[in-house]
Amino acid sequence: MVNIHHKTLQDLEFQIVLEQVSELCITSLGKNAVLSILPFANKEIALKELNYVNEYLASFSNENRIPNHGFDDISKELKLLKIENTYLEVQHLQKLAATSLTINTLLKFLKKFKTYYPNLESLAQPIEITNVIVEQVDSIIDRFGEIKDDASPTLFQLRQDINKLRVKLNSSFNSALNTYHQQDFLDPIRESVVENKRVLAVKAMYRRKVKGAIMGGSKTGSIVYIEPDITLQYSRELNNLEYEEQEEVIKILKSVTDYFRLFRPLFIQYQEFLTKIDVISAKAKYARTLNATLPKISEQQTLFLKNAFHPLLYLSNKEHKKKTFPQTIGLNKNNRIIVISGPNAGGKSITLKTVGLLQAMIQSGFLIPVHENSEVCFFDRILSDIGDNQSIENHLSTYSYLIKQMNYFLKKCNQNTLFLIDEFGTGSDPELGGALAEIFL
Repeated sequence: MVNIHHKTLQDLEFQIVLEQVSELCITSLGKNAVLSILPFANKEIALKELNYVNEYLASFSNENRIPNHGFDDISKELKLLKIENTYLEVQHLQKLAATSLTINTLLKFLKKFKTYYPNLESLAQPIEITNVIVEQVDSIIDRFGEIKDDASPTLFQLRQDINKLRVKLNSSFNSALNTYHQQDFLDPIRESVVENKRVLAVKAMYRRKVKGAIMGGSKTGSIVYIEPDITLQYSRELNNLEYEEQEEVIKILKSVTDYFRLFRPLFIQYQEFLTKIDVISAKAKYARTLNATLPKISEQQTLFLKNAFHPLLYLSNKEHKKKTFPQTIGLNKNNRIIVISGPNAGGKSITLKTVGLLQAMIQSGFLIPVHENSEVCFFDRILSDIGDNQSIENHLSTYSYLIKQMNYFLKKCNQNTLFLIDEFGTGSDPELGGALAEIFL
């Protein structure tokens, strides 16, 4: 990480930017990833991130729109695949297949339009395109989320036997129903269902006339629900077959799960890549709302922000249909210090925060709201002293605090540091404060 103190990021309201960007993610993993963003320590990685976002932003305005990357969190499935003798339920397998399908669509698209998205295509290259995951799931699960009859020969035979037995069961039940109905032993509703079984609705007074197993009665006690003897044998056989069917389904799920264990590293890649794309997409959407761009990245210690906007102020004013005025500010090797003076409410602090926040954003892989002819460089450290930082806790006066902080900053600052200080030298005698500020500068 670039050496930026948490307090500096807090002063610059960097976290608010992250919260706004996180709202543009379409997955929970993406949201969490955005909220944990910090400026990159490695300039090359930061430049890659900026190029990813810039390419994704370009997709909004050309005909080759990047496909949907939405996916369900598969962390639970990844944990189960790690544990021996566990198996994935149907919905878990469907999630893995859907994730694989989404990945394949994205990878094929990026490969096809490599000319437009070379950086994103490069990001996707380590991931293998494979159809076996989707094919494996489709071979055993139908579009309604049920295990297919032909998922295995044993399951096919069991379901054939179950269907035949159900026909016999219904036929025997109908026979008993007609017999007892003719004898006027049944209530007008004739039948009902108890514990997923068809039962006769017998008038209570005739309960001993009907042979079978009593399954319950009505609240009033006028009806007794009986499963007739003639169907009991079939019912028991059906229970046994349904148990065997369930055992065979579990066996099939275990077999597919064991096969998918081999793909666990690939599934991890899937999730990481799609989360990454969600973050890049959210950054691009945020850039679009700000009319942000990728400025020139200088190898020298040069900072030239042309028509720069403070992101939070710009969005707030945009929401309230107010105009935001841009700022232009520059630093280079011959002009390393800028001192801004002026009346209260004159925009001094907002200028300071604009420079600091845009720098934190660009070093975190965010495009920034500046003119495209702007130029930025990367700093190894960003230091700030913004707001009322008097240490009441340590019983330090403003003057003592100033001396202590300046001592710290003088030790930490070097040619690769961006140092932002607000209200320089205030809180003490104006002449003394001015003299101290001059010396420190």
